[in-house]
Amino acid sequence: MGNNEVYLDLETQDIIGEKELRISVACIFKNGYKVFMENEIESLLDELFSSSLVIGFNLFDFDYKVLGAYTEKDLYKFPTIDMLREIKKVLGFRISLNNLAKANLDKQKLGSGLDAVRFWKEGNIEKLIEYCIRDVEVTKDIYQLGKKQGFLYYIERGSNGEKKKVSVKW
Repeated sequence: MGNNEVYLDLETQDIIGEKELRISVACIFKNGYKVFMENEIESLLDELFSSSLVIGFNLFDFDYKVLGAYTEKDLYKFPTIDMLREIKKVLGFRISLNNLAKANLDKQKLGSGLDAVRFWKEGNIEKLIEYCIRDVEVTKDIYQLGKKQGFLYYIERGSNGEKKKVSVKW
């Protein structure tokens, strides 16, 4: 990993479609884990703008759309690797981060995005932060594994846990 790469994940206060999405927490890995609450988003943006590469999962269709409400700058101009988009280009369909985690790392996320919204609404900020950091950890580990070996495994839908390979070039 280059010193100036950053891994990003964020969670929202509500689910898609309820209202304009606001950030509950954002987490990055850049020389260690860092956590940003909504009132600290300016600091998060500073971290992103000072990075040579932003890496994440579904950044273009989710994270950047939510973050866009907090800045006038064009987030889509960042040098970015959106692993979901890269994998979908090869397979023609989406694979979840949790699918990749189970197939490649023998670990799982700590829940779903719905759980993250529930943690926020219940005021369980500690659990929310733990969830977000785990997503960044899984994202980082998946990215580095794919970069090292040039492929990742995924578990085919409707199979009994059968793993298939997908080529990745990042």
